[in-house]
Amino acid sequence: MSHRAGRTRWRRFAVVLVPGVAACAAVGVAMAQGALAASFFISGQKFRVTADTLTARGFSLYGMIDVTRKQELVPVVVSGFRHATVKGLCQSVVVDVPVVGTQTLRLTGGEGRPAEASNLFIDATSETVADANFGNLDIGVAQGALTKGPVKSSDRNSRFFDPDGVGQQAASATLTDVRVNAVAVSAGTFNIPGLSLRVLSGDHACP
Repeated sequence: MSHRAGRTRWRRFAVVLVPGVAACAAVGVAMAQGALAASFFISGQKFRVTADTLTARGFSLYGMIDVTRKQELVPVVVSGFRHATVKGLCQSVVVDVPVVGTQTLRLTGGEGRPAEASNLFIDATSETVADANFGNLDIGVAQGALTKGPVKSSDRNSRFFDPDGVGQQAASATLTDVRVNAVAVSAGTFNIPGLSLRVLSGDHACP
């Protein structure tokens, strides 16, 4: 780790320390239109989310347990963003459909004008980032004392939220070549220019 004028730069930073892209387009649009509540049972199925770049103001990261409708427990790392700008967004879900075989639901957007989201949360099981830059980064903050980035109110009130657990926060973050396996995304608003939705035969998960 190197320090420079209050900023931290980590190359090839991977797995649970770096926030993933705020990018499940279908869920994000529904949240922006008020069609979904801020707290919900997850399906338990993982989906793939990628982005060329993600720039954020106000970042938080903390551990959590999500619950499926069948009451199954899924450990996740939650990345929170007060405001995020995403370029080159891709989100995909691969499913095996009886008779017709493997199908991929794939959404893309933010190629020209970037996507923008506020109060965005990604519940991830794994994350990788090729290059990450954080401004005013704090590691080891108690989860109940996170202030630079948001924490979902439903998480704070959950029996699985540990206010004394280890959290992380930063005033800003710039991430490139983001790859995330997620189980849920929620947002206050999510604007995705050039949103495209396709159903493709075979496995065409986001790279």
